[in-house]
Amino acid sequence: MEHPDLDISGKVCLITGGTSGIGRAIAIGYAQAGARVIAGSTNRQKVDNIKRELGPAGEAIQLDVCDPASVQGAIDFAIKNFGRLDALVNAAGVIKRQPTLEMPVEEFERIMRVNLTGSFITSQAAARVMKDQSPDHRGIRGAILHVASASSFAALEGVCAYGCSKAAIVALTKSLANDWAQYGIRVNALAPGFIPTPLNRGLIEGTPRGEWIKKHTPFARFGDPEELVGAAIYLISPAASFTTGETIIVDGGFLSRGI
Repeated sequence: MEHPDLDISGKVCLITGGTSGIGRAIAIGYAQAGARVIAGSTNRQKVDNIKRELGPAGEAIQLDVCDPASVQGAIDFAIKNFGRLDALVNAAGVIKRQPTLEMPVEEFERIMRVNLTGSFITSQAAARVMKDQSPDHRGIRGAILHVASASSFAALEGVCAYGCSKAAIVALTKSLANDWAQYGIRVNALAPGFIPTPLNRGLIEGTPRGEWIKKHTPFARFGDPEELVGAAIYLISPAASFTTGETIIVDGGFLSRGI
């Protein structure tokens, strides 16, 4: 029997980057758990596809996390259609492998803006709505979940900007958790290990780097996006009512293994 505090049915959840990879898996997992999901993406075709996958309880919209007006439009959409916003999942992200000495400043800044600044923009807009919502019996008004990475803790060659952005996500999580607890808003992060998605598949599948990663992982394999859903459900559920400022690592033991 499922613990009642793990029930997220009826919760209104906005998921950025919710049309592919990890964001898509979380969006579908939330919908299957009974949540009312809004998946956001800049790609119109992917928005149409995920809306069909989510079924009648789900919505999908075009959303650019780097554009405050676009983000506000998504928040307004949630309020207009569902009356509140219970959870925000920041899964939008970009990566590029490039020798650090050759990376233009503009490319570094682009990756940081999508992965880090975009998460701040969406979190701020969501929190402004959440803080005025009616609380549950423990005073919680909303939950924000960032998608960090194993790269938040361990550097990988050639993806400096991505690693910097994901390390900063851990700091952002702690800062916002401390700042917004007074409003009944919880902020946590989920740090996946190496999971092939459209974002990173070319870097790890069938490459020497990928083979090394699997050998360094106690389970000796890559993860599946669906293996993140349980932790993602917990972190927005009432079961996590006293959990904030934390980063949960789901990496098959990669970071725990030494030499």
